[in-house]
Amino acid sequence: MLRGFMHQGLIEAGCDEAGRGCLCGPVACAAVILPPDFECEELNDSKQLSEKKRDSLRPFIENNALAWSVVMVSPREIDDINILNASIIGMHRALANLKIRPEHILVDGNRFKPFEDIPHTTVVKGDATFMSIAAASILAKTHRDELMLKLAKEFPGYGWEVNKGYPTKAHRKAIAEFGSTPYHRKTFKLLP
Repeated sequence: MLRGFMHQGLIEAGCDEAGRGCLCGPVACAAVILPPDFECEELNDSKQLSEKKRDSLRPFIENNALAWSVVMVSPREIDDINILNASIIGMHRALANLKIRPEHILVDGNRFKPFEDIPHTTVVKGDATFMSIAAASILAKTHRDELMLKLAKEFPGYGWEVNKGYPTKAHRKAIAEFGSTPYHRKTFKLLP
C-alpha cells in the first residue's frame, strides 16, 4: 500500500519522469498534486502495471488530482544538456505549470536541483512508495507512450509502437539498417 503524503497538511507535489533510458523520443516529466483524501488501491509504480492498467488509471488521476502537468523535453535538448539535467529541467517545468503552488516536492530517485524556494525530498523507489509520485510516473509514461505511437507512424520500421524507443535488439537493428531519425538522441550509444 502506497503512502499518501510525507508531510501531512502540506500541499505536496510528486514528480517523476519516463523515457530516461530510451534511445529516441523526449523524456516526459510529470508533477501531480493529489487531494488529501485521495484513494486508489490500484495505484503503483508505472513499471509494475500493465499498459492497459496505466491507460485506465490516467483519466482517473487527471480527473481527481488537484493539479497535474506533463512536460516533454526534446531529444535535441537532451543531447545539449544530458539526460539527467533534461529530466530535472523537465520536472521544474512541470512544477511551474501546476495551477497550484506546492509547499513540498517529492521526487522519484536520488538527484534533483532546488526548484524556486520550495523544499524537496528525493526518494529512491518513490514511485512505489508515495501515491503522488506513482501518479506522476503513470502520467509521464502514458503521455510519452501516446506520443511514441504517433511517431511510430511517422517513422515505421523502428518498432516504436512496441519498444517505445527503448534499446531493444530490434530497435538497434533498425537503426543499423535505416540510420537514425531526428527523434534519436545523438549522444546516446545507438548501436551496440
